[in-house]
Amino acid sequence: MAPASLPSARRRTATVALVSLWLCLVLDDISSASGDATTAATSNNMTTEVQQVFAQHEVIPDVIDAAPKEFAKITYPSGVTVSGGNELRPTQVKDQPRVEWTAKPDAYYTLFMVDPDAPNRQEPKFREIGHWLVGNIPGTKVEDGDHMYAFVGSGPPNGSGLHRYVFLVYEQPGGKIDFSKAPRVSNRSRNHRVNYRHREFVKQYGLGELVAGNFYQAQYDDYVPTLHAQLSSGTE
Repeated sequence: MAPASLPSARRRTATVALVSLWLCLVLDDISSASGDATTAATSNNMTTEVQQVFAQHEVIPDVIDAAPKEFAKITYPSGVTVSGGNELRPTQVKDQPRVEWTAKPDAYYTLFMVDPDAPNRQEPKFREIGHWLVGNIPGTKVEDGDHMYAFVGSGPPNGSGLHRYVFLVYEQPGGKIDFSKAPRVSNRSRNHRVNYRHREFVKQYGLGELVAGNFYQAQYDDYVPTLHAQLSSGTE
């Protein structure tokens, strides 16, 4: 009887193997779908948080009409980081920071840093102050971009309260842009910085989606007179 039972045993073994394979495939599909759902939920939560923070501090509508997709990661040489409206001191943010975001490897981006609260938030008659402008950034390599406005740190006047300092990263949908006619401003000059209109620049050069942004707040400290003297030295 043993020889006659072998085919039956083989069939049972083959059936078990096929069922196991099917279960593995089903579980893989479920796991993949679950992972996709988790990723989508995380992304949606991030977008919602960005919207809430930008709206809470009225960066929407003072500077932009809609929130970026994500927070840009901004780290200063002093060790401080920008975190959705946290307060930092001008002394801590006087040097050019590192800015990172989720970038397409073959895309170019434009980075702005503006202060919408000049001379103060209650009467912002000089809105905006252009602190930094870099175009044609390949990926997140800001150092390789076209630096039109050299970086300057925060210089809120004494007694003017907290100012918001807003970083915005736009994708350039058509690739590299000819910025040769845009003004060039050194870090020793106020020329072209006062009453800056970043929205007009976005329209003029056909910039695309606002992909990332962040901002901090700062008020006067004893570094500010040094910055003001630096800016006055090259202002016409």
